[in-house]
Amino acid sequence: MDEATTNHRTPGQLISALLDANGWTKRTASAMLGISESTLNKVAGDKQPVTAEIAILLEDVFGVSAEEFLALQQAFDLARARYASPPNPARAARGKLLSELPINEMIDRHWLVVENAKDVGSIDKALGRFFGKSNIELISDLPHAAKKTDQSAPPTMTQLAWLYRVRAIASQLLVARRFSHDSEKQLLAKLKPLLAAPEEARKVPRILTEFGIRFLVVECLKGAKIDGVCLWLDDESPVIAMTARYDRMDNFWFVLRHELEHVFRGHGKKSPVVDSEIESGDQLDEDEIAANFAASEFCAPSARIDSFIARKAPLFPERDFLGLANILGVHPCLVAGQIRFRTKRFDLFSRHMVKVRSAVLPSAIVDGWGDIAPVEI
Repeated sequence: MDEATTNHRTPGQLISALLDANGWTKRTASAMLGISESTLNKVAGDKQPVTAEIAILLEDVFGVSAEEFLALQQAFDLARARYASPPNPARAARGKLLSELPINEMIDRHWLVVENAKDVGSIDKALGRFFGKSNIELISDLPHAAKKTDQSAPPTMTQLAWLYRVRAIASQLLVARRFSHDSEKQLLAKLKPLLAAPEEARKVPRILTEFGIRFLVVECLKGAKIDGVCLWLDDESPVIAMTARYDRMDNFWFVLRHELEHVFRGHGKKSPVVDSEIESGDQLDEDEIAANFAASEFCAPSARIDSFIARKAPLFPERDFLGLANILGVHPCLVAGQIRFRTKRFDLFSRHMVKVRSAVLPSAIVDGWGDIAPVEI
C-alpha cells in the first residue's frame, strides 16, 4: 500500500485520496466501478457504508484490498456508535452485579422485592433497598468489609449479600439484656448439658437471647459455602448467624461454639467475621485457630480424643467409643465427629451422625427452607 492509502480514518477519506492519486473524477470512477455517481458520492462522503460488494469493486479498480475498506468502515461505525452512546458506569456496574449475584434466588427468597423481575429498573431499585445504596454504581463498588476465614481473599458478592441479609434481620431482633463478657462461663455452663441429645439444641436460641446474643439461622445462597458469622450491631450487641448447611449435630455445635469464641474475644467488631469451611485447617490465622480449639474442647476434649485414637486405632470398638461418649456426657455424634476429623476416616460411626436442624429451626429466627424472616425491606 502506498502513501495515498495510509493514515485515513474513514473509507470515504481513503476513496477520495485514491481518486486524487489517480486523477479521476467521481463520474469516471463510478463508470469504472459500475455504480451510480450518486452512490459513489455518498460512499466517498461517508454517508453510505461500504458493503462487502462495494469493497470488492473498489479492490478491483484501485488495487487496495477489500479488507482494508471494510476495516475502515468497521472502525468508523464503532467510533460513531461510541460517540452516540458514551460509556455508562451504571450499565457496567449492573452487568457486574448481575453476573456475581444470584438475583433470581434473591427474588425467590424475597430478599429482593421487585414489581417486574424482567424490568432492569425495578431490579436496580430493589438492589438499592437491599444494600442501602442510592444507585447501582455504589452497590457494585461495595467494600468487602468482612473477614473471610477460609482464605485470604475477601468474601464474594454472594457471601456479602448473605451477610447484608443477616445484618438486616438481626437489627430488628430484641434481646433480654445487653451482652456482658463477664457472663461467658455462665453461658457455657447452660449450653454444655444440651450436648447430651440432639433435640436439646432447640433451647439454644432462647439461652443466647437471655445472654444478649442475637441468634438466627439464614440458609446459604447457592455457592456461598458459609458456615456462620460473628458480627456486632454495636459494642454491646453481638450477632451469631449460622447456615446449618451441614445438618449434623457435631457440625452445629462446633460452629456455634466457634462463633461464641469470636464473641467472647470481641472479634468482628471492626468487620464481620465470615466463617467458611472452618474445620478445613487451611490458611487460618491465630483468631481462627483459637476459635477452632475452643469449639473442639467444648464438643469433646482433644486430649481424650487423641488418647482414644492412639489406644484404639484402627478398629475403634463400638463399645469403647460409646463408653467414651458416656464418660464425657455428650452425644456419640460429637465424639464421632472429632474422631472422623482427626483420622480423616469419614466412614466411621456413620449411624451415630444424627441431624439437628429440625430441632433448632422451630425455636429460632429463620430465613430459608421456605421461611421468610420478619424483616422490613
